[in-house]
Amino acid sequence: MFHRQYLNYHKINYIKNLKETSSKVPIVILNGFLGSGKTTLFINLLAQSKKKNIPVCAIVNDMSELDVDGELIGNTELVESNRNILESINSFVLSSKKGIQKLDQALKKLLSTQKPELIIIETSGSCHPLPLVEFFKNHGEVNLTGVFVLVDSLMLSHDFNYGENLIAKMQQNISKGIRDTVNLLVEQIMFCSHLILTKADRIEENKLSDVATYIQEVNPYVSTHSVLFGNLKIESLLELPKYDFFKVDQLIKELKPVIDSEKKDDQPYDLESRVIKDDRPFHPERLWEVCHKYLGNKIYRSKGFFWLASRDKHSLLWNQAGGGISLEIIGSWRAGIIEDENHGLSEMEINFLKEKLQKESGPFGDRHCDLTVIGDKKQVDQFTNKLETCFLNEKEIKLWEDGHEFKDPWPKKIVRTGN
Repeated sequence: MFHRQYLNYHKINYIKNLKETSSKVPIVILNGFLGSGKTTLFINLLAQSKKKNIPVCAIVNDMSELDVDGELIGNTELVESNRNILESINSFVLSSKKGIQKLDQALKKLLSTQKPELIIIETSGSCHPLPLVEFFKNHGEVNLTGVFVLVDSLMLSHDFNYGENLIAKMQQNISKGIRDTVNLLVEQIMFCSHLILTKADRIEENKLSDVATYIQEVNPYVSTHSVLFGNLKIESLLELPKYDFFKVDQLIKELKPVIDSEKKDDQPYDLESRVIKDDRPFHPERLWEVCHKYLGNKIYRSKGFFWLASRDKHSLLWNQAGGGISLEIIGSWRAGIIEDENHGLSEMEINFLKEKLQKESGPFGDRHCDLTVIGDKKQVDQFTNKLETCFLNEKEIKLWEDGHEFKDPWPKKIVRTGN
C-alpha cells in the first residue's frame, strides 16, 4: 500500500514538473574559454533563427568595457530587425555577483517584451558555470536545458597533449593550492551537458577519439561533438531535455565555498583586461613586427575594430585567440566611401553619409581603433604598450594625408564578413 502511494505521489509530481517545464522558456548557455569560438557559433544560430522563423532572444557577456561581441551580434540580420531581442552585459563577468544581478535584469526585460521559443546566452571566456547553474536551478520563468562548453581543439592538443594532461595539471594545482585558468577550463567541462570541439579540422583526425576519451575522464556524462565554423542546427537546441542538476549537486557543494571566495567582478583568475582606443590608424609594418615579437602565449584573447593606414577604406575586425590573428573586413568607413572618387553613389546618398559624418567627433571621420586585450597581466601590459607605438605619429599622418603608400606585410586576401 505504501509502495503504491509512493509511486502515485511521484507520478503526480512528475506530471506536475512536466507541465511546469513546458510552460517555461528553454535557455541554453554557451560557455567556454577565451577564443574557443562561442561568438561564431552564436552568430550562426541567430542566422538560422532568422531564416527558419524561430523566435530567439540573446544575451551576450563581455568582461571588458569594450563590448565587441555585443556589437558583432547586434550587426546580425536578426537583431537589426528587432533590437529588443538582444541584451548585452559588459564590464562584468556573468558569474560574478554583479553579473548575476545584471543577468536577472536582462531576463526580466526580455521576458516582459518578447515571446521567445529559446533564449541563448553567450558568456565571457572567464565565466565559471557554477553561479549560473545555481541561478537557473529554481528559476520561475526559464528552464535551463543545456550548458554547452566550447573547447579549442588546437589549444587542447598543444597545451594538454590532446586532453591527456587535463586532470594531472588540475591535481598539480590542487596540491600547490593554486587556482588558475586550468581549474576554470576543467570545471567548465565538469559542469557542461554538451561539449563542442572547435577548430577540429586543425588537428589530426585520428586524435579526435583520443580527445573524446580524455574528456570523458573529466566528465563521464558529457556528449562530445566536433563542429566546424559554428555549424550546429538550432532545432537540436529546441529538443533538449532539462539540465540534470542532480549530477552536479555534489560538485556544487564542494566548489561553492571556493568560487564564492574568489568572485571578482572585473579580473577573475588573475586575468587582466585592457582597452586601447585611438582614432589613428595602425602603421601596417610596425603592427606586423609587434605582433610577431610580443604576442605572448598568455595573451589568451584580443579583439576589436581598427583600420590600417594602407587599407583606409575598410573597417577591420581584429580577432586573436592563442597565437593566431585574423583580419576580417566587416564594412566600409563612411569617410572612406566619400573620399573614393569611384563610389558610384547618388548625390542624395552622399549627402546622407556626410550628415552622419558631421556627428562624428574624431579627426578621421568615423574611422577609429577600439581593441581589448585579455590575458596574463605582465604580458598584456607589455603587448598593449607596444601596440600603442604602432599608431601613426604626426609625421606619418601627414604622409598618409599626402597619399603615401605604406609597406603592408599583412595577407592581401582577408575574409569579408557580414550579411
